[in-house]
Amino acid sequence: MKTLRIGSGAGYSGDRIEPAVELAEQGNLDYLVFECLAERTIALAQQARINDPQGGYDPLLSERMRRVLPFVGAQNARRLRVITNMGAANPVSAANEVRRIASELGLALKVVAVIGDDVLDVLQPEFLLDNGQTVGSLGDRLISANAYLGVDGILDALRADADVVITGRVADPSLFLAPQMFEFGWAADDWQRLGRGTLVGHLLECAGQVSGGYFADPGFKDVEDLARLGFPLAEIDADGEAVITKVAGSGGRVSRATCTEQLIYEVHDPAAYLTPDVTADFSQAEFVEEGVDRVRAQGAGGDARPEQLKVSVGYLDGWIGEGQMSYGGPGAVARAQLARDVVLKRLELMGVKMQDVRAELIGMDSLHGPRSNVEPWEVRLRVAARCEDRVDAVRIGNEVETLYTNGPSGGGGASKSVRQVVAVASLLLPRSQVNPRIEV
Repeated sequence: MKTLRIGSGAGYSGDRIEPAVELAEQGNLDYLVFECLAERTIALAQQARINDPQGGYDPLLSERMRRVLPFVGAQNARRLRVITNMGAANPVSAANEVRRIASELGLALKVVAVIGDDVLDVLQPEFLLDNGQTVGSLGDRLISANAYLGVDGILDALRADADVVITGRVADPSLFLAPQMFEFGWAADDWQRLGRGTLVGHLLECAGQVSGGYFADPGFKDVEDLARLGFPLAEIDADGEAVITKVAGSGGRVSRATCTEQLIYEVHDPAAYLTPDVTADFSQAEFVEEGVDRVRAQGAGGDARPEQLKVSVGYLDGWIGEGQMSYGGPGAVARAQLARDVVLKRLELMGVKMQDVRAELIGMDSLHGPRSNVEPWEVRLRVAARCEDRVDAVRIGNEVETLYTNGPSGGGGASKSVRQVVAVASLLLPRSQVNPRIEV
């Protein structure tokens, strides 16, 4: 029986590159998938594309491709292909960049872009967002609208014999489901197998998270050689049953516990996990340890796909100003508390207009509220707030910095920043209004 090997080369935009290279070189893979988009990530990419029409793709695309392309194609025992959503807001430019790098490396590779997720022109002013606002109320603050595509465009790219497939906004598990459907010939309404394949994608989509990253808790959940964390791969059969493992000798841990933690990640209803391709059912999923770092995933199912697609809408929503200052030694907490009171009072006296104000002592009350019985040797004050006007946001960091000579003694290590807020809201769109397609 044919076994398909798919590896996860990234779980977010800024993920580590070395484990992906290890997979490409030693994983004996058929596919290496880089999942690099979050909801806010693509809105930021759209903003970057406005400033540079040739930009808007993942900032690490070039380095990742330069490192793994030498292993792509038919020069290995298995033909390795790459699938990635690093195209972000500009899959076509991303594909051109990959072609350029391949040419520099002397590689003849076919690179195909999947487009059609950008649905900004489809939105109507009366469309209602999940935050209660209408699209029309956003006015010129609206910067992006991207539908979560499924497997369709990727399947077309693979049928076109692509070595590298570059997409924009595609649902995370769909990146992994598409090669399973292509290689095993699964029908688009084979809900049982599509549910199983979606489970595989969900387990792999966060890369190192299922092989021990974000899992380690010394003395409770120990992970060996975390510094050399290996990213996961799946060995999948034609029925969608899979073994989750990693490259032999790499660091990390694949166990029933790591797989279980990843299973429940971002899943609201395990019996109805909605994706563009299938309504997956994880309620009967189970994990069986077959050996060291080898876990069989089984028992998933599925039902018909939703008739609507989720759309992430990005818009500008003001500015965040922030300032920080450290205090250390005897009385550090009292001096930091005084500094906090002083800054807040001064901002009030200056008439700075703020919302969502956070004034906290990191290590004391920033996560769990006040703890009066704790007196650390050092503490860091952080004051941050959202402002409609950039000028007001600037004043927040400035007032924290002025504590150097206008506040309690012993403050140091001041920092300040201002950033524009790119907010994200969602709506549902009939899939008939979305047209995924490829550009070769």
